[in-house]
Amino acid sequence: MTRYADIPKPIRSGVVIVDPERGTPQRIIVLQFNPDTLERSLSPQSAGGSGDAGGGGSGEGDRNEALRLKGPAQETWKFTAEIDATDQLEIAAPDGIHPQLATLEMLVQPTTAKLREAMRLSQKGSIEISPIEMPLTLFTWGSKRVMPVRLTELSINESAFDVNLNPIRASLSIGMKILTVSDLPAGHRGADLYMAHLAQKERLAAAARGGSLGSLGLSGIGAGAAGIPSGRG
Repeated sequence: MTRYADIPKPIRSGVVIVDPERGTPQRIIVLQFNPDTLERSLSPQSAGGSGDAGGGGSGEGDRNEALRLKGPAQETWKFTAEIDATDQLEIAAPDGIHPQLATLEMLVQPTTAKLREAMRLSQKGSIEISPIEMPLTLFTWGSKRVMPVRLTELSINESAFDVNLNPIRASLSIGMKILTVSDLPAGHRGADLYMAHLAQKERLAAAARGGSLGSLGLSGIGAGAAGIPSGRG
């Protein structure tokens, strides 16, 4: 007889709102279903110029910078998440999935309290009002991917409703930017969390098995090595 209790529950991806001062979770948002696909894009922060920018050739300074990086790569994630309460009417009532949607929307909205404070300062004639700071947001995809992020896109497609027109099923396109030490001030808890995330990547890279030159058809690296053209006619 199958022992269903022995089947491990899948780990869910999600978002953790963290108090940047204390480092304590303020709210945890668990995605109902893990996305089927993830689109990740990394753009290296090269120190050198593009070489032919402006029509000119690459200068000596550009050549000296060709293998240098200004900082961590800029990484973005995109995925589609789903919320579905069509078969869980007791969960859907009385507001449908409005609460779940509102929780995600508040990741890109300032609170009314902060807006009122900004309005109060404006009415008092404050010369400069600092932009409203949002809580530290972490995205988690298992234990090996826990990173500070900023949401850059949140597109909601509501596709089913109850008799009161409350949404009960929706698909969300979510885009986010990984925040690095180049984006956060020194000593910020998010910067420390990014460093831990990068250190995890280094450990995983070190665990990968390396290849051999022979598998590439090479006997060595250099102008005289087999398979490497010497440049002579």
